Amino acid sequence: MAGVTRAHVARGVALATAVLSPALEVAALLIWAGLPEEWLPRVTATPQSAAALTFPAVGAFLIFHRPRLNMAWLMCAGGLAAGISDVTHGLVMRVAADGHLVLAGYLRFPNLLGWAVCGVTLTLLLTLYSPDGRLPSPRWRVVLFAGAGALTAEMLRGLFRPDPPLARYRYPAVIPNPLEIPALAPYMTTIGTITWTVIYISLALAALSMATRMRGAGPVVRRQIGWPLFAFAGYVVFLVVGAFAPELTWLSITWAALVPVAIAFSITRYRLYGIDTVISRTFVAAGLLAVVSAVYFGVGAVSSLVVSEYDQVAGLVSALFAGAFFQPLRRVLQRAVDRMLYGRVGDPGLLAERLTQAIRRGDPAEALTSVVGVLRDGLAVEGVAVEVADGEPRYVENGRVGEQARRVPLVWHGEQVGRLLVGAPGPRRFPAAHNERVLATLTPYVADVAHAVRMAADLQRSRERILTTREEERRRLRRDLHDGLGQSLSSMAMIINIARSRLKDSPDSADELLQQLRSGMDAVAGDIRQLVYGLRPPALDDLGLARAVRDLAGQSSPEIAIEVDVEGDLSELPAAVEVAVYRIVQEALTNVRRHAQASNAAVVLQRERSVLRMTISDDGRGLPEGHRSGVGLGSMRERAAELGGICVVSGAPGLGTRVEVMLPLLPAGVDGGAAPTPIPAEPR
Repeated sequence: MAGVTRAHVARGVALATAVLSPALEVAALLIWAGLPEEWLPRVTATPQSAAALTFPAVGAFLIFHRPRLNMAWLMCAGGLAAGISDVTHGLVMRVAADGHLVLAGYLRFPNLLGWAVCGVTLTLLLTLYSPDGRLPSPRWRVVLFAGAGALTAEMLRGLFRPDPPLARYRYPAVIPNPLEIPALAPYMTTIGTITWTVIYISLALAALSMATRMRGAGPVVRRQIGWPLFAFAGYVVFLVVGAFAPELTWLSITWAALVPVAIAFSITRYRLYGIDTVISRTFVAAGLLAVVSAVYFGVGAVSSLVVSEYDQVAGLVSALFAGAFFQPLRRVLQRAVDRMLYGRVGDPGLLAERLTQAIRRGDPAEALTSVVGVLRDGLAVEGVAVEVADGEPRYVENGRVGEQARRVPLVWHGEQVGRLLVGAPGPRRFPAAHNERVLATLTPYVADVAHAVRMAADLQRSRERILTTREEERRRLRRDLHDGLGQSLSSMAMIINIARSRLKDSPDSADELLQQLRSGMDAVAGDIRQLVYGLRPPALDDLGLARAVRDLAGQSSPEIAIEVDVEGDLSELPAAVEVAVYRIVQEALTNVRRHAQASNAAVVLQRERSVLRMTISDDGRGLPEGHRSGVGLGSMRERAAELGGICVVSGAPGLGTRVEVMLPLLPAGVDGGAAPTPIPAEPR
């Protein structure tokens, strides 16, 4: 029961503070409005005014949810002190304008005390202890003591200041200081310079403490620190700007009103609202503006000196230099901000390195599982899955993707090999812009792995088909030899025996039997020829590979002009390579005649030391959107894979089709073994 009572008391005090502090600030504004012009200060609204209006209200809101939150009590105390300081400052001027100068001098004391308390609580303690109520480390106490000491010294300088001469006083009469120390008069300017220098340095170091805390924190705490860090850093920047340009003081006032809101977000809603998006875009934009402006004006100044009579040329040169710096600088700044906000987890470059290592460690199926895990970490989502078209495995998932998953196509050399499914954002939600950068960097790697999985599955299926086809071919040969050629030879042997028995008694009958034997021998020769043709195209033995390919091109429709270009010696190729090249060219030219609607085509055969490259291209209608490989394209890929090579078919609608084949000329590829891919991957 006592605990409940203390909570009620805490909420009551917080509510009273939230009401009293804005009321004091409103009273101060009313006092300023009623002052005679000669007693009106140059500046009546300051960041302290915004603090009195917003900090106690936000602090009371936090106390209602968490009564023991010390940061909320600091916000209430600092805001109340700001309100007291402002209203007593207004009363000092009001009483002095009414002629009560001695009373005005005494009212300066609560004004200075409220200012000092507000500075210590809101600019030092709140910054150093955000967001978890503890210092980053004990060594930051030095910053706290230095800042508090400087604020106290500045307060004491105001308490003991000597009365200035009326000639240098901006008001109609000097407000006397009951505690003045005349001996301090020669040192007041020096003391003020030192104290304000230490105050500004302490403020900057306090904001730096949050950046240091963020650097060593985990991903969740990084997001929590991001809100107050962004708010305090902006406040320090605008405070310094206002000190050198008083007409811009309104920036620091407006920003000071937003600081408590940012702190509230860091405590209660940092998981739901992405401050990293704001920080990322703000830092990148500010960096670009500063550097590009410096480059533009610097180059413009130099150009004006060199070509002083050609102002337009100088402007053009400046614009070109600034434009040249823009894109590289944006990438550098974006990488730096990503590294600061997300550390090693969200850096696309480091994620790419992790993917590369995962790909190298295992076979394609294991690499795909590792890739999905890395992607889930990099995107900070609840789940990631990869679907591979015709792959094995066809689907790999890490986490839970859900029904509303985002679907990203995986394209390898113009061909879609699968889909990447991205689930809902997790607790560590990154901004959409960062997710797009990570996806743009990592999707090509995922497409490579998906293609490798697909190729491994294709290779396994090809091996199975090779074994099946080999056994079927043996069965066919056995059947043809036994049922066809064997029966024919047996029949011919019987005819010979009958002819021999009739040769003496009936020569005419024997001659007729021999004629039948001759016809049977011709049929047997034809059967043998068909068996041989089925094993290997005879044009390869009769003409050689180069002339056989030209002969295939000559058999095409006269409406299609086909050019054949051969580079290198093709006379000593392995037999399996010759057959594969011939069959692939045959299938490709058949597709050109039937489907391409082309007027020109080209076949290029290029032999290198260990690789045979082959390209068949046309100027036809190309491949349609969403194209899927048919039987013909599949057979070409299978023939290349049987020899450890690769076959890539590409083309866009209206831009023709291109078939690229690369076959190794090493002994390991001759028997259909899985030789390494002879072509390095294209640069990204």
